[in-house]
Amino acid sequence: MVNQTEPQKTALEAVLLRDQLVVGAGIAVAVALVWAWLLPMSRDMYGSMDGAAAWMMAGTWDLRYGVLMFGMWAAMMLGMMLPSAAPAILLYGRVVRSGAAPEKPVLRSYSFAAGYLLAWAAFSLAATVFQWRLSASGLLSPMMETDSGLLAGSILLVAGVYQWTPLKKTCLAGCRSPAGFISQHWRPGAAGALRMGASHGLYCIGCCWALMLLLFFGGVMSLTWIAALTIAVLLEKLMPFGDWVGRICGLVLIAAGMWVLRGV
Repeated sequence: MVNQTEPQKTALEAVLLRDQLVVGAGIAVAVALVWAWLLPMSRDMYGSMDGAAAWMMAGTWDLRYGVLMFGMWAAMMLGMMLPSAAPAILLYGRVVRSGAAPEKPVLRSYSFAAGYLLAWAAFSLAATVFQWRLSASGLLSPMMETDSGLLAGSILLVAGVYQWTPLKKTCLAGCRSPAGFISQHWRPGAAGALRMGASHGLYCIGCCWALMLLLFFGGVMSLTWIAALTIAVLLEKLMPFGDWVGRICGLVLIAAGMWVLRGV
């Protein structure tokens, strides 16, 4: 007797693999393009300032400068946060393809990713406004890092303490369990995927917003800090003991903040 289940299972696995490759390649290309832009920007920022980062030296917060700064933040958040969302995006595509109505799983996966990035675009707008106010108050240097010991220590303390809060724990749990998130927030269609992605992005913002403030401490365009925070986020979200990685980082940040404030 011929088993009809095996060919069907094999065909589904082949289609799932194709979907995963297409969606994964799209994520990889987007992240690679951002980092290909960030590298020369950061090198020029801390170098001659006559190349990719020359526009930043204008320092005058008019509409054009604000839009460019928002674009910088949005691109930076894409490069830093999209890799950590890849497991949720890929799993969502598998769930759509394996479901009873596997309609446009690749398109819906990209819609999920777009919603995620829209949430981080909203954060980028808030970060741009915050940077504008810090600059207007004389608390941020032309190199886009804080000149105030009080502010620097406060940023470290806020980021460190937040790592131990119940809200951080709840949001991190949502980020670390994409299967649970998808089952609890499921919505049909591409529009539903967009809303799900935005919701997942809000969980990630709730998890990581305080860590992103550290860019104002170390330098908004400091490649070292951008890379360090990207790695920290990946470890926190994807490693088996990532929640404890975050808490230990929180203790280090609290100690660093207290040390900085001692000298104020």
